[in-house]
Amino acid sequence: MIGRLRGELIEVEANRALVECGGVGYDVQVPESVAALLPPVGETVILLTRQTFREDAVVLYGFTEPFQRRLFDLLLTVTGCGPKAAMALIGQLGEDAVATAIVAQDSRVLRRATGVGAKLAERILLELKDKMQEETFMRKVGAAVRPTKPAPTDDELVEALLALGYRRNEAEGAAERARDQADDVQGQIRAALSLLTK
Repeated sequence: MIGRLRGELIEVEANRALVECGGVGYDVQVPESVAALLPPVGETVILLTRQTFREDAVVLYGFTEPFQRRLFDLLLTVTGCGPKAAMALIGQLGEDAVATAIVAQDSRVLRRATGVGAKLAERILLELKDKMQEETFMRKVGAAVRPTKPAPTDDELVEALLALGYRRNEAEGAAERARDQADDVQGQIRAALSLLTK
């Protein structure tokens, strides 16, 4: 499995890039938003990749951010959502907009992507709501908490929950109870989400 490429950018199109690594050219499908931000041809590029296998082809998908690749993986777990739709969502809307739409359960945003109709949008919301709430929460807390801290403070947990759309009284109550249930960051996050989704 190819997980990362670092090499010379040979070609760029709207949704693909050709990267030469060790004398081998890798044809990588990339979201439109990623293609627009790649360095000029001839410069070094680093892409995080995901390799998929079909009956007729092996395809590499490339991303510049870990969360883009993680979101791609999550979207592929949804019934009826293939790589093409996942790439359209990430490339046309951006990973943050997709994550926010899933957490907010807003299918209209998802339907703006090419190839994503009402049924698929609703299925994405249904199948990824809980997973995306946890992913978004982990990202927000990870950004707010320095690695040297053993655990987030109640205020940081509360702020992260507020950012996910919970009311202040819900967030404060969940943060207080989560602190008693776990000592580490990830444990407190999971405990808070578990309490709020009951």
